[in-house]
Amino acid sequence: MIEVCWAPMLAAFSVPLDQSDDEVVIALCLEGIRYAIHVTAVMSMKTHRDAFVTSLAKFTSLHSPADIKQKNIDAIKAIVTIADEDGNYLQEAWEHILTCVSRFEHLHLLGEGAPPDATFFSFPQSDSEKSKQTKSNILPVLKKKGPGRMQYAAASVMRGSYDSAGIGGNTAGAVTSEQMNNLASNLNMLEQVGSSEMSRIFTRSQKLNSEAIIDFVKALCKVSMEELRSASDPRVFSLTKIVEIAHYNMNRIRLVWSSIWNVLSDFFVTIGCSENLSIAIFAMDSLRQLSMKFLEREELANYNFQNEFMKPFVIVMRKSNAVEIRELIIRCVSQMVLSRVNNVKSGWKSMFMVFTTAAYDDHKNIVLLAFEIIEKIIREYFPYITETETTTFTDCVNCLIAFTNSRFNKDISLNAIAFLRFCATKLAEGDLGSSSRNKDKEAPGKISIPSPRTGKDGKHENGEISDREDHLYFWFPLLAGLSELSFDPRPEIRKSALQVLFETLRNHGHLFSLPLWERVFESVLFPIFDYVRHAIDPTGGDPPEQGIDGDSGELDQDAWLYETCTLALQLVVDLFVKFYNTVNPLLKKVLLLLVSFIRRPHQSLAGIGIAAFVRLMSNAGDLFSEEKWLEVVLSLKEAANATLPDFSYIVSGEASVISHEQSDVPDGDSEGLLAHRLYSSISDAKCRAAVQLLLIQAVMEIYSMYRSHLSAKSALVLFNALHDVASHAHSINTDIALRAKLLEFGSMTQMQDPPLLRLENESYQICLTFLQNLILDRPPTYDEAQVESCLVNLCEEVLQFYIATSHAGQTSETSPSGHSQWLIPLGSGKRRELATRAPLIVATLQALCSLGDSLFEKNLAHFFPLLSSLISCEHGSNEVQVALSDMLSSSVGSVLLRSC
Repeated sequence: MIEVCWAPMLAAFSVPLDQSDDEVVIALCLEGIRYAIHVTAVMSMKTHRDAFVTSLAKFTSLHSPADIKQKNIDAIKAIVTIADEDGNYLQEAWEHILTCVSRFEHLHLLGEGAPPDATFFSFPQSDSEKSKQTKSNILPVLKKKGPGRMQYAAASVMRGSYDSAGIGGNTAGAVTSEQMNNLASNLNMLEQVGSSEMSRIFTRSQKLNSEAIIDFVKALCKVSMEELRSASDPRVFSLTKIVEIAHYNMNRIRLVWSSIWNVLSDFFVTIGCSENLSIAIFAMDSLRQLSMKFLEREELANYNFQNEFMKPFVIVMRKSNAVEIRELIIRCVSQMVLSRVNNVKSGWKSMFMVFTTAAYDDHKNIVLLAFEIIEKIIREYFPYITETETTTFTDCVNCLIAFTNSRFNKDISLNAIAFLRFCATKLAEGDLGSSSRNKDKEAPGKISIPSPRTGKDGKHENGEISDREDHLYFWFPLLAGLSELSFDPRPEIRKSALQVLFETLRNHGHLFSLPLWERVFESVLFPIFDYVRHAIDPTGGDPPEQGIDGDSGELDQDAWLYETCTLALQLVVDLFVKFYNTVNPLLKKVLLLLVSFIRRPHQSLAGIGIAAFVRLMSNAGDLFSEEKWLEVVLSLKEAANATLPDFSYIVSGEASVISHEQSDVPDGDSEGLLAHRLYSSISDAKCRAAVQLLLIQAVMEIYSMYRSHLSAKSALVLFNALHDVASHAHSINTDIALRAKLLEFGSMTQMQDPPLLRLENESYQICLTFLQNLILDRPPTYDEAQVESCLVNLCEEVLQFYIATSHAGQTSETSPSGHSQWLIPLGSGKRRELATRAPLIVATLQALCSLGDSLFEKNLAHFFPLLSSLISCEHGSNEVQVALSDMLSSSVGSVLLRSC
């Protein structure tokens, strides 16, 4: 029926209403429209309902107050009645109703002579406009009697269309005195509708049903947005009403409240980021009033509404360009915390987010103000932070970490680090959430873990872990934050962060389980060294051309990094030793870290790694089982093999095209690039050679300390590692082509000839020592035959090398008959080399003598040709001849005499 007759009805009611002044006709028309709205609204016929509502709203003539008559006042009364009676069904039509209320209120204030909101919210463009506006605003706007109703009021109330922006709308020429007289009496007529009746629309919002209240709120936000956006006449009437209705409807069920707040939250964010600063400030202050009201109420357990209603503060804090707004938000939030600290529950999360955002602010004052408040909160109210939800501890820690990065004020960063230490102490004491657990007796000894804490923070299958363990998972953000600060460019901050990090681990590490320690090493301690390890060679490999030269400038610049790094590596080692009983399964990973340092093609870093290795062994060697010792010696072997000097590029074809005079060739030139690559390659080889010397000395030092702890198996692994080093060095030293090349590039290489003589000698010497000691000590897993065979082979190898070196330097002149006539004596370089090798030969001969009679006799046939060759050699020093003479008289002589 309505579908068929709604249009004729609309015409029948609106035409007489528009044209007639007969009171009876007008009353009937208004009644008809009221019933039509009721029926269409109840049946959710939106289009039809809106047609009637819009028609009635236009008849109020509130958009064109100069034309208001009695019938328009009756239409306003009808609007109020509809809002009262049909509120639950109006849906989107609320917007028309609330627009009328807004316009009525505006005219009502104007009639009372109150200055318009625009006085406070509009921004004049220039000084002259500023002075003009100030003058016009001071005048009494539309006093009830007398002339002098000035331009401002007139502009506000000219005729406009219903849909025009703002209240006054579009002007249609100048305002006549007749219109102004009408306006004055019309504004008096408005008093027939009391302001209290309009206000009742808002107070009764609490009686609207669950769907209707959301429509009402949406409409009110829309109207408020229109009011605030008006260029000529911004107003805050609806904004103040939003605060009111939020207060009236606070007791609604959670589900409805959440829906209401979703709408209000978006509204406050939009207005809070408004370009008109006064309006944004007003919006934030309104939000503060609301929040204070919410905080007066006790929040129920597991109900995060506080966090929700404070989110707009966080979003505006992040988005707003106005420093005044950001400062206001900090002050609002601090006022809320400090005055309602007992009631703050889930709200802590948003509060910390506001302060965390403030920590990164571009304005120093905001950072200082925020930190001042955080300081007060943590000092005085720490127990409140975690009493409801232990996860807020993490928010607090993240907030402090943000302040440690403050670039404005070093003191703030240092204080934030000190507060992190305080938080660590609280955590170790197990103070988190104690009060709430006492209240909740349902599951004693258990805390349910919120779902977000997964991944590296650890989780249990059943979602619950014991109190003591639960606290341990909170260590993570705190320790990781301190760990990241070890990269801070400010030395004081780095030092303080490392100090607090390791002090915390030392003091409270006894509380940690092995899984937590694993995470601490993996995600907190090892990453401290990532930067250093990759700074040298970002690829993770170590090709010579990337190794030294390209990065050396950067490394010098970053010298501070090595100080931090050396200290941190020592502290990691000390920590591992202190908690060895718990963390011993992590030995492999710690050794891997140290070896990764030793492998770096950079002498300082490798030195740091070797020193840390020795430190670890000297402090923890006594604690290692045989299995652990095997891990240690295998990692030393890996380090030795990974640092073998590589001269292959120097003898390759590419290098041969470069002459050492080409150091001044421009970089862009391909030959210049080859020269650069050659230089890098030589630097890399020199660096590795230096590292290997350090490494074999460290091996010897460790061996000397723990000789009695090592099984034969471990000692032989070390022997093999050093034997590889010695053999490799020997192959480099006897490479004639390479030595010729190195002499050719002499000015560039500055290496002695042969290049690795010291390394070869020392490593062979240590190999001899290891085998002789094994024979003496006979440790567990000792295999006599294996060790003796190793020693005999080693002695044979050393003597052969020496003899070959000695003969290589001599050239014989041959006569035409083919007989050798004389030998040219050795040059001084070769004599020096043989003199350097002499102590090793002496030690080898002495080792043979110490084999024992039966073994010596068994191998004599093997050695005799070598001994006779030694006699014919020209030596660099007479030490070898003396040792040889001793051997022949003592050991060889006795064997020969026995057989006579």
